[in-house]
Amino acid sequence: MDQQNPQPQETGNLVCCRCGAVAEGMPPTWTCSVENGARRYFCDACARENIRAIEGRLDSAWW
Repeated sequence: MDQQNPQPQETGNLVCCRCGAVAEGMPPTWTCSVENGARRYFCDACARENIRAIEGRLDSAWW
């Protein structure tokens, strides 16, 4: 798996780890975070709401 271009493990729909929103494929506006070695995807709305925590590298459990 390419570190520069993270892709979801399975093909198909992505689910936001925060709100449960579903998207087909890999939307360019979604955020990918690696927490405890696992990839977590967040929709654009959740990413916008928590941008300071994301930039501060806080795991989503702290949001």
